[in-house]
Amino acid sequence: MAHIRQRSNGTWEITIRRKNLPKPIHASADTEAEARVWAERMEAQLDSGFIPKEILMDAYRSQKTVAKWLGEYRDDVSISASDIPLLPIIIKDIGNLQLGQLTRQNLQEWITKMKERRLTPGSIRKRVGALARAMDIAVHRELVDINTVRALPRGYSNYVRNDGVIIEDGTRERRLEEGEEEKIREIIGSDDEWQLLFTLALETAMRLSEIYTLTSDQVDIPKRTIFLDKTKNGHKRQVPLSSVAIVALKNIPKKGQVFESFCGDRRLTTMRLSRQFTVFTEKAGCSGLKFHDLRHEATHNCR
Repeated sequence: MAHIRQRSNGTWEITIRRKNLPKPIHASADTEAEARVWAERMEAQLDSGFIPKEILMDAYRSQKTVAKWLGEYRDDVSISASDIPLLPIIIKDIGNLQLGQLTRQNLQEWITKMKERRLTPGSIRKRVGALARAMDIAVHRELVDINTVRALPRGYSNYVRNDGVIIEDGTRERRLEEGEEEKIREIIGSDDEWQLLFTLALETAMRLSEIYTLTSDQVDIPKRTIFLDKTKNGHKRQVPLSSVAIVALKNIPKKGQVFESFCGDRRLTTMRLSRQFTVFTEKAGCSGLKFHDLRHEATHNCR
């Protein structure tokens, strides 16, 4: 039964509550007669089993979390390969929020927490950008009215004085934390090539593409060096080998590619291996660690 009452401003308020409704229906009318006509029409529709779309959508929205939506988005939408590894990171950070809770304040708190973890402006923009693209689809599907992520101000990812230590765009500060190497190795498991790749990255400061394209004749165990004749900068160089690297290299093939499974188009292979390493680190709980960060670890250890 509809409840109809007159407000102090002279208009009439209609409220309908039913067990099969996810929330009460509220409406307004200028006169009591109009209110009763509207209420009778709505109750007749409810008696026939019809529930207004806006009522269902409001209930649906209230139950939809960021984690649930991003899972549906990943499964239902063709998204870029670069966004795929970012979605689990976003879910870990703010997955418990409802879509309606993606307010400017909550988004800014998320960005602040990323800065506290010393992520670079570029890394912050990539994660926020991936969320923004997901929320574009959420708007299209009428899960939310507007994409609040798009409303963030320019320069949101840049560090300011109140953020403490300033990290410039294009730099990375991520280092292995205590116990992370062991966690990653546990996730890699019995994959010998990946274990060797990981070891050489930690011990030599070589780039990913320089490691997986290695051939046996570049490795000189007696002289404890690896000779690189093609580098990103175009300069030839010799890479010294630590005792750990020497042990790891002792069982490589005597001829041909060191990493036989990683052959193929160089650019595509680099992208594939980078994505796979991100999968390893996320499963290991090492959020934000990229393969390139291992070069910084090796450089630091050599000092």
